[in-house]
Amino acid sequence: MLVLAVFLVCLCCCRKDIDEEAKRPNTCCLTWSAAITGLIICSAVGVGFYGNSETNDGVYQLTYSLSNANHTLGGINNLVAGTLGNVQTGLKQHLERLDEIFAAKSEFLNSLRFMQMMVNNVIHEMMALPDINKANVNLAAIADQTALVEYYRWLTYLLLLILDLVICLAMCLGMAKQSRWLLITIMAFVVLSMILSWASLGAGTATAVGTSDFCVSPDKYIVNQTKDFLTADVAHYYLFCSPNLPNPFQQSLTICQRSLTTMQIQIQGLLQITVPIFPTAERDLLGIQRLLNSTEFSLHQLTALLDCRGLHKDYLDALMGVCYDGVEGLLYLSLFSLLAGCALSAMLCAIFRVWTLMGSRDKEYDDIDEEDPFNPQARRMSYNPRRSNIHSFCSYTSSLGSQASIQPPLPSASNASPPEYMNQSMLFGGSPRYENAPLIGRGSPPPSYSPSMRTTYLSMTDAQIRHFGTDFQA
Repeated sequence: MLVLAVFLVCLCCCRKDIDEEAKRPNTCCLTWSAAITGLIICSAVGVGFYGNSETNDGVYQLTYSLSNANHTLGGINNLVAGTLGNVQTGLKQHLERLDEIFAAKSEFLNSLRFMQMMVNNVIHEMMALPDINKANVNLAAIADQTALVEYYRWLTYLLLLILDLVICLAMCLGMAKQSRWLLITIMAFVVLSMILSWASLGAGTATAVGTSDFCVSPDKYIVNQTKDFLTADVAHYYLFCSPNLPNPFQQSLTICQRSLTTMQIQIQGLLQITVPIFPTAERDLLGIQRLLNSTEFSLHQLTALLDCRGLHKDYLDALMGVCYDGVEGLLYLSLFSLLAGCALSAMLCAIFRVWTLMGSRDKEYDDIDEEDPFNPQARRMSYNPRRSNIHSFCSYTSSLGSQASIQPPLPSASNASPPEYMNQSMLFGGSPRYENAPLIGRGSPPPSYSPSMRTTYLSMTDAQIRHFGTDFQA
């Protein structure tokens, strides 16, 4: 960046393109450079808007997939916790009361002992399921943090794109108006935007490279991150979801389902046999039946949520968002930063060049000879009524008392040139629009008169006309 800036500054600040004879610099190259720079910046801004949108879509897809996976894992946790609560608390309480009711009947107590064994099997298999509470918390935190970072990233790039557009328009206006304060403001914002562009290039490239490294082997990374609370077979089951891979939860779910079915059969038999003998046992038996029905329904839901297809789809969607839309958007943003950085460097040099040309123009005006009669400044400075010895025609005629008092001078017999009625300083020192007196005896084209001069000329006497000749006749 520094080498490029120094090179372009030296290239644009050289004075080789100035025509010494015409004293006018050649601005064609500068104009084309500014136009090409503006087109490059506009193209870069278009690329940046597309890349920013693509990156935002990819990150949104990632956070959406993480939220869905978090919802699935949360449902699994809730079902497991609900099933354990029903079995450990509800069923055990009913079984303890039935044990007191059936204390006199050993055959009924044997049925209760068998049901207690089934309950222990269900509790054991539920406890054997992997504890995914940590995965649930981590996914929620990652999704929230990623969404927050993405919002500020998207907003920062949006402001940078708008700033580049404003700089491009302001540069065109500043070069057209040639306003120094506007050019100074543009230079400050160009330097700021150039620094932000190169910084965003570094950040975008680093993020794209890191994301690409993750996308090369995402499965291995996830297995390493989840090895503390997930076994390798469970992680591979959800990452690949292949029909050839066995379901690691199938055995536990089958045992739970069989245990619940066995308990349902036992409860149906006890309702038919024990209710006529022990009417007080009906309430507990019906309560156990309701708990078994709800537990079995929860077990079916748990089986559907533990299937790999739902979480594997969320995993693939997240990879698509990160590795395709996200990386593509980052590459476009890196291209925008590169084009914008180079174009802004050239724009800074062009602004320096405009500043140099404005300074050289002021210097050329300062080098004009003040004694040059065609210099507007010399005309304004040279006119002093007190110091002028020869009056103009208007001042001469207006200073007389009356037109009749004007006496024509005697004609000269010598061969000397006709007298000059005004010097150069008086001739060119008046108003820039009208001449105070005509050019007499020089063969110059007719002068332009002000309305007061024309009135004075029309009021001339015949003697004055004979004195001045036919030079003033229309």
